[in-house]
Amino acid sequence: MVVVARPMDTLYARLGDKVKENVSLAPYTSARIGGPADVLLTADSADELARMIKLLHKLDMDYLLLGGGSNVLVSDRGVRGVVVLNRAKGVRFHSGDQPSVTAESGVVFSNLANRCASKGFAGLEWAATIPGTVGGAVYGNAGAFGGDIAGDLIWAELLTENGREKFTAEQMGYGYRTSILKRGELDAIVLAAELRLQNSTKEEVTVRIEQFSAHRKATQPPGASMGSMFKNPNGDYAGKLIEAAGLKGARIGNAEVSPLHGNFFINHGATKAEDIRALIELVMKTVKETQGVDLELEIELVGEW
Repeated sequence: MVVVARPMDTLYARLGDKVKENVSLAPYTSARIGGPADVLLTADSADELARMIKLLHKLDMDYLLLGGGSNVLVSDRGVRGVVVLNRAKGVRFHSGDQPSVTAESGVVFSNLANRCASKGFAGLEWAATIPGTVGGAVYGNAGAFGGDIAGDLIWAELLTENGREKFTAEQMGYGYRTSILKRGELDAIVLAAELRLQNSTKEEVTVRIEQFSAHRKATQPPGASMGSMFKNPNGDYAGKLIEAAGLKGARIGNAEVSPLHGNFFINHGATKAEDIRALIELVMKTVKETQGVDLELEIELVGEW
Protein backbone atom coordinates (compact mmCIF):
# COMPACT_ATOMS: atom_id res chain seq x y z
CA MET A 1 0.00 0.00 0.00
CA VAL A 2 1.31 3.44 -0.98
CA VAL A 3 1.01 5.99 1.81
CA VAL A 4 0.64 9.57 0.54
CA ALA A 5 1.88 12.23 2.97
CA ARG A 6 -0.65 14.89 3.94
CA PRO A 7 0.42 18.46 3.08
CA MET A 8 0.63 19.36 6.78
CA ASP A 9 2.89 16.37 7.44
CA THR A 10 5.16 17.57 4.65
CA LEU A 11 5.20 21.10 6.10
CA TYR A 12 6.25 19.81 9.50
CA ALA A 13 8.85 17.49 7.97
CA ARG A 14 10.40 20.27 5.89
CA LEU A 15 9.97 23.29 8.17
CA GLY A 16 9.80 21.90 11.71
CA ASP A 17 9.18 24.51 14.40
CA LYS A 18 8.59 27.19 11.74
CA VAL A 19 5.06 25.74 11.55
CA LYS A 20 2.44 26.95 14.06
CA GLU A 21 -1.27 26.12 14.02
CA ASN A 22 -4.35 28.15 15.02
CA VAL A 23 -2.46 31.40 15.70
CA SER A 24 -4.24 34.74 16.26
CA LEU A 25 -3.24 37.28 13.62
CA ALA A 26 -4.26 40.35 15.65
CA PRO A 27 -0.73 40.86 17.11
CA TYR A 28 0.69 40.85 13.58
CA THR A 29 -1.48 43.69 12.23
CA SER A 30 -1.06 47.41 12.92
CA ALA A 31 -4.75 47.69 13.85
CA ARG A 32 -4.41 44.77 16.32
CA ILE A 33 -7.51 43.17 14.79
CA GLY A 34 -8.11 39.74 13.30
CA GLY A 35 -8.96 36.12 13.94
CA PRO A 36 -6.70 33.06 13.72
CA ALA A 37 -4.72 31.59 10.86
CA ASP A 38 -5.08 27.85 10.41
CA VAL A 39 -1.31 27.70 9.89
CA LEU A 40 1.36 30.36 10.44
CA LEU A 41 4.85 30.13 8.91
CA THR A 42 7.58 32.66 9.67
CA ALA A 43 10.26 33.44 7.06
CA ASP A 44 13.42 35.10 8.40
CA SER A 45 15.19 35.76 5.09
CA ALA A 46 14.33 36.30 1.42
CA ASP A 47 15.83 32.89 0.58
CA GLU A 48 13.69 31.20 3.24
CA LEU A 49 10.62 33.08 2.04
CA ALA A 50 11.22 31.89 -1.53
CA ARG A 51 11.67 28.29 -0.35
CA MET A 52 8.45 28.40 1.69
CA ILE A 53 6.37 29.82 -1.15
CA LYS A 54 7.77 27.27 -3.63
CA LEU A 55 6.90 24.48 -1.18
CA LEU A 56 3.35 25.79 -0.72
CA HIS A 57 2.91 25.95 -4.49
CA LYS A 58 4.20 22.38 -4.79
CA LEU A 59 1.75 21.20 -2.11
CA ASP A 60 -1.07 23.22 -3.73
CA MET A 61 -1.75 25.02 -0.44
CA ASP A 62 -3.38 28.46 -0.44
CA TYR A 63 -1.48 31.16 1.45
CA LEU A 64 -1.58 34.80 2.45
CA LEU A 65 1.66 36.77 2.75
CA LEU A 66 1.68 39.18 5.70
CA GLY A 67 4.36 41.82 6.27
CA GLY A 68 3.74 44.71 8.66
CA GLY A 69 -0.02 44.17 8.50
CA SER A 70 -0.68 47.89 8.07
CA ASN A 71 -2.90 47.93 4.99
CA VAL A 72 -5.09 44.93 5.75
CA LEU A 73 -8.22 44.19 7.73
CA VAL A 74 -8.24 40.54 8.82
CA SER A 75 -11.70 39.11 9.42
CA ASP A 76 -12.83 37.98 12.87
CA ARG A 77 -13.08 34.41 11.57
CA GLY A 78 -9.47 34.58 10.48
CA VAL A 79 -7.71 33.09 7.48
CA ARG A 80 -8.22 29.57 6.20
CA GLY A 81 -5.07 27.92 4.94
CA VAL A 82 -1.57 29.22 5.49
CA VAL A 83 -0.34 32.69 6.45
CA VAL A 84 3.34 33.40 5.79
CA LEU A 85 4.76 36.05 8.11
CA ASN A 86 7.53 37.92 6.29
CA ARG A 87 10.42 38.73 8.63
CA ALA A 88 13.13 38.89 5.92
CA LYS A 89 15.16 41.88 7.12
CA GLY A 90 18.51 41.85 5.29
CA VAL A 91 19.85 45.29 4.24
CA ARG A 92 22.91 46.22 2.14
CA PHE A 93 24.06 49.77 1.39
CA HIS A 94 25.92 50.61 -1.83
CA SER A 95 27.96 53.83 -1.67
CA GLY A 96 29.53 55.84 -4.49
CA ASP A 97 28.41 58.59 -6.85
CA GLN A 98 25.01 56.90 -7.28
CA PRO A 99 24.30 55.27 -3.91
CA SER A 100 21.49 52.81 -3.33
CA VAL A 101 20.20 50.36 -0.75
CA THR A 102 19.05 46.78 -1.22
CA ALA A 103 16.48 45.67 1.35
CA GLU A 104 14.67 42.40 1.80
CA SER A 105 10.90 42.67 1.69
CA GLY A 106 10.27 42.19 5.42
CA VAL A 107 12.29 45.27 6.40
CA VAL A 108 10.18 47.90 8.19
CA PHE A 109 10.20 50.81 5.75
CA SER A 110 10.33 53.60 8.33
CA ASN A 111 13.32 51.92 10.00
CA LEU A 112 15.08 51.72 6.63
CA ALA A 113 14.54 55.44 6.00
CA ASN A 114 16.06 56.27 9.39
CA ARG A 115 19.01 53.95 8.77
CA CYS A 116 19.66 55.78 5.50
CA ALA A 117 19.62 59.09 7.37
CA SER A 118 22.10 57.80 9.95
CA LYS A 119 24.52 57.06 7.10
CA GLY A 120 24.02 60.43 5.40
CA PHE A 121 21.95 59.10 2.49
CA ALA A 122 18.97 61.12 1.27
CA GLY A 123 16.04 60.10 -0.91
CA LEU A 124 13.80 58.09 1.42
CA GLU A 125 12.87 60.78 3.93
CA TRP A 126 9.26 60.58 2.72
CA ALA A 127 9.16 56.97 3.93
CA ALA A 128 10.18 57.71 7.53
CA THR A 129 6.53 57.75 8.66
CA ILE A 130 5.24 55.00 6.35
CA PRO A 131 3.84 52.01 8.23
CA GLY A 132 4.53 48.52 7.00
CA THR A 133 7.35 46.83 5.13
CA VAL A 134 9.39 47.35 1.99
CA GLY A 135 7.50 44.47 0.36
CA GLY A 136 4.14 46.05 1.09
CA ALA A 137 5.40 49.41 -0.17
CA VAL A 138 6.61 47.87 -3.45
CA TYR A 139 3.33 45.95 -3.82
CA GLY A 140 1.11 49.01 -3.31
CA ASN A 141 3.37 51.87 -4.54
CA ALA A 142 3.42 53.52 -1.12
CA GLY A 143 4.06 57.25 -1.03
CA ALA A 144 3.97 60.38 1.08
CA PHE A 145 5.17 64.00 1.01
CA GLY A 146 5.66 63.97 -2.77
CA GLY A 147 7.73 60.79 -2.87
CA ASP A 148 6.77 57.24 -3.77
CA ILE A 149 8.19 53.83 -4.62
CA ALA A 150 7.68 54.37 -8.35
CA GLY A 151 10.13 57.29 -8.22
CA ASP A 152 12.82 55.51 -6.19
CA LEU A 153 12.73 51.86 -7.25
CA ILE A 154 15.67 50.59 -9.31
CA TRP A 155 14.42 47.00 -9.30
CA ALA A 156 12.25 44.67 -7.30
CA GLU A 157 13.12 41.00 -7.01
CA LEU A 158 9.94 38.98 -7.41
CA LEU A 159 9.25 35.28 -7.09
CA THR A 160 7.10 34.37 -10.12
CA GLU A 161 6.11 31.04 -11.61
CA ASN A 162 9.37 31.26 -13.58
CA GLY A 163 11.52 31.66 -10.44
CA ARG A 164 13.30 34.73 -9.07
CA GLU A 165 13.17 37.70 -11.46
CA LYS A 166 14.05 41.39 -11.28
CA PHE A 167 11.46 43.95 -12.41
CA THR A 168 12.12 47.65 -13.02
CA ALA A 169 9.73 50.37 -11.84
CA GLU A 170 8.38 50.57 -15.40
CA GLN A 171 7.70 46.84 -15.47
CA MET A 172 5.83 47.09 -12.16
CA GLY A 173 3.09 49.08 -13.90
CA TYR A 174 2.80 51.63 -11.12
CA GLY A 175 -0.13 53.98 -10.67
CA TYR A 176 -1.54 55.77 -7.66
CA ARG A 177 -1.25 53.22 -4.82
CA THR A 178 -1.32 50.32 -7.26
CA SER A 179 0.86 47.99 -9.33
CA ILE A 180 0.63 44.89 -11.53
CA LEU A 181 0.78 42.89 -8.28
CA LYS A 182 -2.03 44.73 -6.49
CA ARG A 183 -4.21 44.65 -9.60
CA GLY A 184 -3.69 40.89 -9.86
CA GLU A 185 -2.06 41.13 -13.29
CA LEU A 186 0.95 39.15 -12.10
CA ASP A 187 0.97 36.33 -9.55
CA ALA A 188 4.20 36.95 -7.66
CA ILE A 189 5.58 37.97 -4.28
CA VAL A 190 8.20 40.60 -3.46
CA LEU A 191 11.48 39.20 -2.11
CA ALA A 192 13.66 42.33 -2.10
CA ALA A 193 14.12 45.75 -3.68
CA GLU A 194 16.93 48.12 -4.59
CA LEU A 195 16.11 51.78 -3.99
CA ARG A 196 17.85 54.89 -5.31
CA LEU A 197 19.56 57.21 -2.79
CA GLN A 198 21.53 60.48 -2.89
CA ASN A 199 24.65 61.48 -1.00
CA SER A 200 23.94 64.04 1.72
CA THR A 201 24.75 64.54 5.39
CA LYS A 202 23.22 62.93 8.43
CA GLU A 203 22.20 66.36 9.77
CA GLU A 204 20.37 67.49 6.62
CA VAL A 205 18.48 64.24 6.16
CA THR A 206 17.55 64.02 9.83
CA VAL A 207 16.10 67.55 9.80
CA ARG A 208 13.84 66.66 6.85
CA ILE A 209 12.68 63.47 8.54
CA GLU A 210 11.89 65.40 11.73
CA GLN A 211 9.85 67.91 9.72
CA PHE A 212 7.84 65.17 8.03
CA SER A 213 7.35 63.34 11.34
CA ALA A 214 6.14 66.50 13.06
CA HIS A 215 3.65 67.10 10.25
CA ARG A 216 2.37 63.53 10.52
CA LYS A 217 1.94 63.79 14.29
CA ALA A 218 0.03 67.06 13.91
CA THR A 219 -2.33 65.78 11.22
CA GLN A 220 -2.72 62.03 11.79
CA PRO A 221 -3.95 60.21 14.87
CA PRO A 222 -1.88 58.01 17.18
CA GLY A 223 -3.12 54.60 18.20
CA ALA A 224 -3.88 51.33 16.43
CA SER A 225 -5.07 51.86 12.87
CA MET A 226 -4.54 50.48 9.38
CA GLY A 227 -3.21 53.73 7.93
CA SER A 228 -5.22 55.52 5.25
CA MET A 229 -8.53 53.71 4.81
CA PHE A 230 -9.50 55.08 1.38
CA LYS A 231 -7.61 56.21 -1.71
CA ASN A 232 -7.80 59.93 -2.44
CA PRO A 233 -10.17 60.51 -5.38
CA ASN A 234 -8.77 62.47 -8.34
CA GLY A 235 -8.39 66.12 -7.35
CA ASP A 236 -9.75 65.60 -3.84
CA TYR A 237 -8.99 64.09 -0.45
CA ALA A 238 -10.86 61.23 1.18
CA GLY A 239 -10.38 62.73 4.65
CA LYS A 240 -11.89 66.04 3.55
CA LEU A 241 -14.91 64.32 1.99
CA ILE A 242 -15.48 62.25 5.14
CA GLU A 243 -15.26 65.37 7.30
CA ALA A 244 -17.69 67.23 5.02
CA ALA A 245 -20.10 64.32 5.41
CA GLY A 246 -20.06 64.92 9.18
CA LEU A 247 -18.51 61.56 9.97
CA LYS A 248 -15.47 62.50 12.06
CA GLY A 249 -15.90 60.81 15.42
CA ALA A 250 -18.52 58.36 14.10
CA ARG A 251 -18.31 55.13 16.04
CA ILE A 252 -19.49 51.53 15.81
CA GLY A 253 -18.50 49.41 18.79
CA ASN A 254 -14.89 50.28 19.61
CA ALA A 255 -14.13 51.37 16.04
CA GLU A 256 -14.06 55.14 15.42
CA VAL A 257 -13.49 57.48 12.52
CA SER A 258 -10.67 59.59 13.93
CA PRO A 259 -11.77 63.06 15.08
CA LEU A 260 -8.32 64.29 13.93
CA HIS A 261 -8.31 62.84 10.38
CA GLY A 262 -11.37 61.33 8.73
CA ASN A 263 -9.40 58.85 6.61
CA PHE A 264 -8.14 56.96 9.67
CA PHE A 265 -10.18 54.48 11.68
CA ILE A 266 -9.03 53.87 15.25
CA ASN A 267 -9.23 50.68 17.29
CA HIS A 268 -10.04 51.69 20.86
CA GLY A 269 -9.46 48.17 22.16
CA ALA A 270 -10.95 44.74 21.45
CA THR A 271 -12.45 46.09 18.24
CA LYS A 272 -14.05 43.54 15.93
CA ALA A 273 -13.25 43.47 12.24
CA GLU A 274 -16.99 43.41 11.54
CA ASP A 275 -17.32 46.79 13.32
CA ILE A 276 -14.57 48.28 11.16
CA ARG A 277 -16.27 46.89 8.07
CA ALA A 278 -19.63 48.30 9.15
CA LEU A 279 -17.99 51.68 9.65
CA ILE A 280 -16.40 51.43 6.17
CA GLU A 281 -19.82 50.76 4.65
CA LEU A 282 -21.40 53.64 6.60
CA VAL A 283 -18.70 56.06 5.40
CA MET A 284 -18.89 54.92 1.76
CA LYS A 285 -22.70 55.15 1.73
CA THR A 286 -22.82 58.58 3.43
CA VAL A 287 -20.07 60.14 1.29
CA LYS A 288 -21.83 58.87 -1.86
CA GLU A 289 -25.18 60.30 -0.71
CA THR A 290 -23.86 63.66 0.51
CA GLN A 291 -20.85 64.30 -1.73
CA GLY A 292 -21.66 62.20 -4.79
CA VAL A 293 -18.27 60.47 -4.64
CA ASP A 294 -17.56 56.73 -4.65
CA LEU A 295 -14.70 56.11 -2.22
CA GLU A 296 -12.31 53.27 -3.05
CA LEU A 297 -10.61 51.28 -0.30
CA GLU A 298 -6.85 51.59 0.05
CA ILE A 299 -6.73 48.73 2.55
CA GLU A 300 -7.49 45.12 1.63
CA LEU A 301 -10.05 42.88 3.33
CA VAL A 302 -8.52 39.46 3.93
CA GLY A 303 -9.67 36.24 5.48
CA GLU A 304 -13.07 34.57 5.76
CA TRP A 305 -15.90 37.12 5.68
